[in-house]
Amino acid sequence: MSILKEEFLLHSGLANDLFLQVRDLPIIDYHSHLSAKVLAVNAPFENLTKLWIEGDHYKWRAMRLNGVPEHLCSGKADDYDKYLAWAKTAPFTVRNPLFHWSHLELFRYFNVNEELTLGSAPSIWEQANALLKTSAFTPRALLTRSHVQVLCTTDDPTDSLEHHEMLNSDPSFGPSVFPTFRPDGALLLNGVNSFSTWLDRLRAVVNAPITKMDELLEALHSRHMAFHAAGCRLSDHGLESIDAVPCSQGEADGLFRRVLAGHTLDNIELTQWRSFLMCRFAEWDRDSGWVMLLHLGAARNCNTRIFSQLGLDSGCDSIGDFSQGPGLNRFLNSLDQGGRLPKVILFNSNPSDNMIFATIAGNFFEDDVPGKVQYGPAWWFLDTHHGIQDQLNALSAVGLAHRFVGMVTDSRSYLSLVRHEYFRRLLCNVFAEDALAGLLPLDSNRLNETLSAMCYSNASIYFDWKNKSC
Repeated sequence: MSILKEEFLLHSGLANDLFLQVRDLPIIDYHSHLSAKVLAVNAPFENLTKLWIEGDHYKWRAMRLNGVPEHLCSGKADDYDKYLAWAKTAPFTVRNPLFHWSHLELFRYFNVNEELTLGSAPSIWEQANALLKTSAFTPRALLTRSHVQVLCTTDDPTDSLEHHEMLNSDPSFGPSVFPTFRPDGALLLNGVNSFSTWLDRLRAVVNAPITKMDELLEALHSRHMAFHAAGCRLSDHGLESIDAVPCSQGEADGLFRRVLAGHTLDNIELTQWRSFLMCRFAEWDRDSGWVMLLHLGAARNCNTRIFSQLGLDSGCDSIGDFSQGPGLNRFLNSLDQGGRLPKVILFNSNPSDNMIFATIAGNFFEDDVPGKVQYGPAWWFLDTHHGIQDQLNALSAVGLAHRFVGMVTDSRSYLSLVRHEYFRRLLCNVFAEDALAGLLPLDSNRLNETLSAMCYSNASIYFDWKNKSC
């Protein structure tokens, strides 16, 4: 029995008609965690586990909840055994977005339209692995067949940009792959040792000593400019919360020297440190015409045992319960007052912050720059059937949905690009239901214009990719 039908998530003929108009629009995925190195090397995936399960902490989380031993999630078990463990878990993901995503991925890429279970797993494994041996399933081919126009990876200032340069100098590869400047290593100070290791990498990549604040700023700015030359137009920052508190460069230099001497900063000092650096990053972004992404509110690495074994992004994060409104308003206001406010996209982790973030986006603006500060798409734990609708409802209630810059995958999986289809189906259904209820003009041309803007053209204009330097 087919598990996905053409009218999936589309509850009316109008919704289906609207979806057909946006279904094949190009994808601008401006926040992903795909690897530029994997794309540059373009080696085929060995099997379905390597492509679909390895590194996917969403699936690991579900498997752990189902009692699957860790060696079958992130460990060194046989790839087929890991796949069977996922197949055993998949039926239990009903009403979790993984159920929809996983079957949409199997259908769109492998033409498999049956439920993944232990019974169906062997035949699906054989069918998928046979296709993975063909040239249509290399990393680059998967991006091309998914209609990706722009893909932004997530990169530390210490990362090499050679693979981005290789990709964007290859005329045979259609999609543009750009880095995103994510200097969390400089902001989080997760223990003196980890910061020291990160600082050593920064010293190596800039080939310079860094023993005081002006040298740290010079090193980070040089990497910011190198990223710009590689086509980067975004900085990204993953913080529990953000604020603007006074901190002169002299005070920041004193904090830096204390960290270098092995001292741990207290919470007040950490806030000063982050405020100082974030204001500098915003200035550089403004000067370079970049967009600043603020991912706020996640409680990360909550399981010490798993973090010590696997490190970051191992699936033991949760929604955080942090105060967001006052500090975020202060930060954006301080930049606006000084004429240093870049374009900004706000992402919240806690659904209770939806209306707070949506209203904050309307506080800061600039003449002739529509939607300068954006309330971003549903992120991480909110990237669900109802979470996407809730985000759209908050945005529409207090902002301009027509100016929305669209969805992102925020993923490490090459198959997760179908999340753009998932979003577009939900979006078209929301607008169709409103139009049929008399809440919107029942004008298909007008609806198509709005939906096309939200799915593609707004992002194309907002990020100004035509001005990329590479």
